[in-house]
Amino acid sequence: MSLKSRGGIGGGIGAGEASARRMVSKKWTCLFCLGSFCAGLLFTNRMWTIPEPKDIIRRTGTEENKMNLVSSDCNIKSGILGEVSKTHHAIQSIDKTISILEMELAAAKSAQELILNGSPLSETAKSTESVKKRKYLMVVGINTAFSSRKRRDSVRTTWMPQGEMRKKLEEEKGIVIRFVIGHSVTSGGILDKAIEAEDMKHGDFLRLNHVEGYLELSAKTRAYFVTAVSMWDAEFYVKVDDDVHVNIATLGSTLARLRSKPRVYIGCMKSGPVLAQKGVRYHEPEHWKFGEEGNRYFRHATGQLYAISKDLASYISINQHVLHKYANEDVTLGSWFIGLDVQHIDDRRLCCGTHPDCEWKAQAGNLCVASFDWSCSGICKSVERIREVHQRCGEGENAVWNAVF
Repeated sequence: MSLKSRGGIGGGIGAGEASARRMVSKKWTCLFCLGSFCAGLLFTNRMWTIPEPKDIIRRTGTEENKMNLVSSDCNIKSGILGEVSKTHHAIQSIDKTISILEMELAAAKSAQELILNGSPLSETAKSTESVKKRKYLMVVGINTAFSSRKRRDSVRTTWMPQGEMRKKLEEEKGIVIRFVIGHSVTSGGILDKAIEAEDMKHGDFLRLNHVEGYLELSAKTRAYFVTAVSMWDAEFYVKVDDDVHVNIATLGSTLARLRSKPRVYIGCMKSGPVLAQKGVRYHEPEHWKFGEEGNRYFRHATGQLYAISKDLASYISINQHVLHKYANEDVTLGSWFIGLDVQHIDDRRLCCGTHPDCEWKAQAGNLCVASFDWSCSGICKSVERIREVHQRCGEGENAVWNAVF
C-alpha cells in the first residue's frame, strides 16, 4: 500500500512536469512563427513596394503630357518655319512691287518733263500713255550725229532690220532699235529738218531734248536713258556707237542670261589714264579729283557698246539732276555706279576686233557681240568696211528670228 502510494504520487508529479514542458514549447513555437511572419512582411514591404493606383495614374499622365508637349513643339516649329517662309516670300514680293512702282514713277516723271520742256514724243510714247506698257527685252540706242548720215545708212543695210522687219523685231522678240540724236543749237534749223525728213522715211529715230555737241556726250547719254525709260519698259538698255558692228541675236542671248541678276552693268571694262594735259584728246578738266598726275580712272565700260539693267536706267532717271558729268562719257557713266551695289560684268565679246579676230572667233563657235577697231575707237572707215565685217563676222540673217530669249 505504501509502495503503491509512493508510486502513484511520483507518477503524478512526473506527468505534470512533462505537460508543463509541452505547453512552454508550443508557446515559444507560436511566438517564433509569429515573429518570423512579421519579419517577413517587413522585409517584403521594404524590398517590393507596390505603387499605389494614384501614383500609376499620375505617372502615366505625366508621360502623356511629355509626349503631347514634344508633338506640340514639333508642330509649332513646323508652323513657325512655314510662316517665316511665307513672310520671306511676302517681303520679296513687296520689294519687287515697290521697285516696279518706283521705276514706273520715274518713267512718268521723265515723260512729264519731256512734255513740259517741249520735247516731241514719238507715236509709240503717245500710244502707251493710257495703257500698261509692253515689256521688252532691250532697247538699243545707236548714238549718232547730224553729219553721220552715211554711217546710219551703212548700219541700216547690215545689222539693223528695216521697215516691217524692224516692227516685227519689236513685236515678236521685244527688241527696240533706234538712232539717238538731239537737236541743233538753232532748233528747227536745216540740220533738224534733215533729221526730220530722214525720220519720215525710216521711222527709226529717238529724238532727245538735248543740244548736240562733242563735249556734251555725257549729257546726251543721260538724256538717252531718261527718255528710253519713259518710253519703253525694257529689261535692259543698250548704248552703241554708229560705227560698230553688232550681232543682235548674240547680244539678246547674252543679256537674257542676266535677267535674274539685279543692277547689271555689262561691257568691256577698262581703266585708262587720267589725262591732265590740256589740248589732248580725252583731256579731263577735273583730273585733280582722281589723285596725283599719272593716276588711272576706276573701272568702267568702254563707250563703244555697253548695257545696263532697268533698275540702273531708272536710277539715272530719278537722280538725273544731281548726277555729275565728267569730260568723257564712258567715265561719267561708270562714276554714277561706282558707289552703288552694282554688278560690273566684263565680257570681252562686246569688244572684239574686226576680221580676222571676229572671223576666227565666229569659226570657233564663239560669236562676238560687237566688233570694231581699237585704233579708231570704232570700225576704221566704217561706211566702206562695215558690210565686209558683217559678211565675215555676222551671225546670219535668220539668227535673231530663230533665237529664243
